[in-house]
Amino acid sequence: MRCRCFGSFSIFRSPKIFAEATEVSLRIRFWRSILLGLLCFFAVPVCGLAEDVVPKETRGRGSLVIIGGSERFNQHEYWDEIVELAGGPGSRIAVFPTASGEPVKKGGWVISALNKAGADAFLVPVAWKVVAKTPQEAVSDPDLVEPVREATGVFLIGGEQDKIVKALFTPEGQHTPMLEAIWEVYRKGGVIAGTSAGAAVMSRVMYRDAESVLDTMQKGVRWGKEIDRGLGFIQDDWFVDQHLLIRGRFARTLVAMQNQGFKYGIGVDENSAIIVTNEKDVRVIGYKGALVMDLSRAEHDASLGRFNLKNARLTYLDRGDRFDLKTLEVIPSQEKLDDEKLKLDPKSPDYKPELRRPLFVNDILSNTTVIDLMGTLMESVNPVATGLAFDGLAARKGPVDGFEFKFTRDNDSIAWYTELFGGDDYTIVNVRLDIRPIRINGPLYDREE
Repeated sequence: MRCRCFGSFSIFRSPKIFAEATEVSLRIRFWRSILLGLLCFFAVPVCGLAEDVVPKETRGRGSLVIIGGSERFNQHEYWDEIVELAGGPGSRIAVFPTASGEPVKKGGWVISALNKAGADAFLVPVAWKVVAKTPQEAVSDPDLVEPVREATGVFLIGGEQDKIVKALFTPEGQHTPMLEAIWEVYRKGGVIAGTSAGAAVMSRVMYRDAESVLDTMQKGVRWGKEIDRGLGFIQDDWFVDQHLLIRGRFARTLVAMQNQGFKYGIGVDENSAIIVTNEKDVRVIGYKGALVMDLSRAEHDASLGRFNLKNARLTYLDRGDRFDLKTLEVIPSQEKLDDEKLKLDPKSPDYKPELRRPLFVNDILSNTTVIDLMGTLMESVNPVATGLAFDGLAARKGPVDGFEFKFTRDNDSIAWYTELFGGDDYTIVNVRLDIRPIRINGPLYDREE
């Protein structure tokens, strides 16, 4: 038993020059596409059937690359994967800087990374500042929409996800021509990628502008305030969240899921990503991983007046792991499967956990604590672990409301680990989680002056 411890892109200096140059470039591409279309129509009649090249049964089966935020531009894995899914070298990828307060600068970073991986990426000037057109004008401009429709990939950069939704939907909640063009890329088998805010919009409901995780648990969520509609690329019964483990957002994900009736949620950690193909097949890449939250058998007691859950199920997917969104089947990475000794199965006669210390943490919402505790639970003689969430600063002065998180390893739980990545990296399947409101009897301590 191991001892564990807890390509370049040229950016115009003048926004006006940049915007004018972008418009000229896009107009050239637009008229070039019109000319080619006319030639195709008159010279080769079958080209008029371009919409039918993609069989109906395969439409809507493009790929998603959902990055949890804080991705590294020198980590080639993300960019290589996106370019490959977009069709390989030379693939046209439309980069939307809509969520960012620095659309030209941040968009340029992404374009540079994609082009170094072999893409022919271009900026789509749908943004709330710096560019020439307002978002409302840009999303209906054929000169901007058509190049997106012809692309094989789309990248939504980070920032404020509400800006993406406000730009791509009409005030009445309908798809704008630009959003239809993005969906067309996906229906034809292209890739839709997004990081941070660009990841949040992947589900049909998203977090819009929430307070801290603890405040969200205490106060709940409201439609049009903390939560709102997303773009809905992932399956309808799945909720997506990002910056998940580092910021302890798994708890707020559970709040939104329970409020909106989602059976399943998946949250991606920073500098990590999930790749979704065939609308169901998930593969994890990057530095860390993703947490799957299953509420299909969970219970909620509304009479308690505060957030609570019984029998939620958590599964942690590490880098290299695979997952099926429909069957919930987990396939650990090959590094873990290569050695049967790396399997932690409570049902096996060879399962002999050795850790004996109490499994209790004061702040379950802190950086990656939930995964550390779940991993320790799978190697402990104690099948139960407890974590708390409360306002420690307020509790120093007096009583406060909080929450108890009770993690239970049962016969449905199983795990694998490997040390090949430089530490203890776990895949953890089906740990039970119960959350109940509690009262912390402060003050917690007296400070000597």
